[in-house]
Amino acid sequence: MSAEGGTKAIIAALAANLGIAASKFVAFVFTGSSSMLAESIHSVADSGNQALLLLGRKRSERDRTPKHPFGYGRERYFYAFLVAVVLFTVGSAFSLYEGYHKVSHPEEVKSPVWAFAVLIIAIGLESFSFRTAIKESNALRGDKSWWAFIRRAKAPELPVVLLEDLAALVGLVLALVGVSLAVATGDGVWDGVGTVAIGLLLAVVATILAIETKSLLIGEGADPEQQERIIAALESVDEVDHVIHMRTEYVGPDELLIAAKIAVYHDDTAAEVARGIDAAEAKVRSLIPEAQLIYLEPALDEAYRKNAAPSGNASSESPTST
Repeated sequence: MSAEGGTKAIIAALAANLGIAASKFVAFVFTGSSSMLAESIHSVADSGNQALLLLGRKRSERDRTPKHPFGYGRERYFYAFLVAVVLFTVGSAFSLYEGYHKVSHPEEVKSPVWAFAVLIIAIGLESFSFRTAIKESNALRGDKSWWAFIRRAKAPELPVVLLEDLAALVGLVLALVGVSLAVATGDGVWDGVGTVAIGLLLAVVATILAIETKSLLIGEGADPEQQERIIAALESVDEVDHVIHMRTEYVGPDELLIAAKIAVYHDDTAAEVARGIDAAEAKVRSLIPEAQLIYLEPALDEAYRKNAAPSGNASSESPTST
């Protein structure tokens, strides 16, 4: 999956969240609503998260160094993981604390018109940000489901923004319901309940993001479909009999490392094997542009080696499936 795209969605989300955070804080000052305070902190955390994503993207573009020969592509994964940590610690933990406090010591919501006006405006702004993220994601998603896109995307920015915006929209609805019930019943407990619900929602989203970005951070290989295409491309070259074994790993969202041991024919010359390797690499890169690092190790055809080896000295290495 291409790692391109996402910057527009991040900038749209950052602009929306800065405006929303400011308006929510104003509403909190006038209403004293804990749901509004929780949503304010949520928007501040989201703004910081978008800044982290932009920073990670910028730092990942640095050139390779002797100390980091495969570059800095994984910095994008590291900063995306930080986003999950911030969302959990700042957004979820604070909301749960504030909600518990308001449930234990309920207070009347003052000037509810402010809260309703800001929440409606915030829903509109978040909807714009969410629509931008959906539009950019659709260009990369293809026919995959949304859940499959989030699980399998190698570029972390769009899945992060999508989940953040979705959580923000649902959180705004929860805040609106909490404030509405508190005003309708005159019982401030409902405001606290809405705040607790927002905290739980953010905890779920943060956990999903942490699991997915951790998997990318420690190293993910190519998808099964990609591996099949890579093997087919390698074995389509005349000089390659078959792939003995292969390992893949994304060293960055747009850089795939492929290491494979390929069986060649015993009567091929070194020049023919070299040409075959070059042709195989070219075919793989034409199919998968992010396959920038390809290392192929030629070996004699396994069947020939076993037949040619004296009894009891056959190679102990057997082909392994990918």
